[in-house]
Amino acid sequence: MGALAASIASHMPPGLLASLAALPNPGELVRRAVRLEDELRELLRLNGRDGAAAEQGGNRAQQTRERFLRAYERLKSELLDDRTFNFDFTDETRQWVAKMMDYNVPGGKLNRGLSVIDSYMLLREGTEVDDEDFYLACVLGWCIEWLQASALVLDDITDNAYTRRDNLCWYKLPTVGMSAINDGVLLKCHVQAIIKRYFKEKFYFVDLMELWNEIGLQTAMGQMLDLITTHTGAKDLARYRIQGYRRIVKYKTSYYSFYLPVACALLLNGAKLSDYAELKNVLIEMGVYFQIQDDYLDCFGDPQVIGKVGTDIEDYKCSWLIVQAMELANENEMKILYENYGKSSPECVAAVKNVYKELDLQDIFLEYESRVYKHLVSTIDAEPDRAIREILKIFLKKIYRRKK
Repeated sequence: MGALAASIASHMPPGLLASLAALPNPGELVRRAVRLEDELRELLRLNGRDGAAAEQGGNRAQQTRERFLRAYERLKSELLDDRTFNFDFTDETRQWVAKMMDYNVPGGKLNRGLSVIDSYMLLREGTEVDDEDFYLACVLGWCIEWLQASALVLDDITDNAYTRRDNLCWYKLPTVGMSAINDGVLLKCHVQAIIKRYFKEKFYFVDLMELWNEIGLQTAMGQMLDLITTHTGAKDLARYRIQGYRRIVKYKTSYYSFYLPVACALLLNGAKLSDYAELKNVLIEMGVYFQIQDDYLDCFGDPQVIGKVGTDIEDYKCSWLIVQAMELANENEMKILYENYGKSSPECVAAVKNVYKELDLQDIFLEYESRVYKHLVSTIDAEPDRAIREILKIFLKKIYRRKK
């Protein structure tokens, strides 16, 4: 047992220790204490800053977020009031689009959008970044948030989801319904209009448009793979395998959530994306890790914390958990999975979750997370470019051991 774990045990009252000893698996408490010790060590290593520096960084991050949110208001006003965008909006349509944008675009954690700014500022470290350049980074960040909003609006419909970001899904509002399909398409169209307005005269405009078109296609293909795999999995759960799962995640999540923010920052800084192939591979791997976390939280996370009620089991999703379960389950557990997976009955969902717990999938996830984290840290430490190294550290810090 490590020093921290031993210290935790030594400060427990004797009565509590006796109660813990009576638990069915007291060794699990030791394992969790050791994991906590490892986590604290790695977080300290990743941050690598003293208290004063951390406070200064926190203040800077808050200022960046405030400037980013102000940029949203400016972009929204332009989309609503500029005739280049609004095509003779009536007051009624203007009010609808304003409500639709406010409900769907800025309500999340904004990690993807802010990552464009964080990455750009690191790439520009040592040179002055004027207000115009900073705003352009904000614009590209919001384009990613707009793309994310479009994807979520449409994804919630295909998944028959109920809540998103602590609110009803947009299509679940009585006044919206299936008109949300057109809203999702409109949000994606906004992205192209914004990019054209702000970057048409930039020397990297063609590269930027090619990047966005490529990412848009990859994300749509990922969504298609997800839907088709779900359809075939509904016929035979045995078709859910890790290779297919990773293919879905790579295209549906990794490219737009992890690679796109950094690629935008690189282009904004005048770089050639072809020079950063290895960086792309690392970011894609982070995206896979992120989605596996998402699958875990869908089942075991607190809906009050993650902001939605998980439905992967009910929706027959090819999630990391069911892939692991199909590899580890015995004959009886396999029978329970076949009989209950993909059904909306609370009893069926509970039966599947009980199999997950019997298979110790929570511990298996924690072991996977620790392993992939150490691998990513080692890869990042080997990166010779300081700016790229710091960008990757920021991404990893945001997602490691996240709870939502």
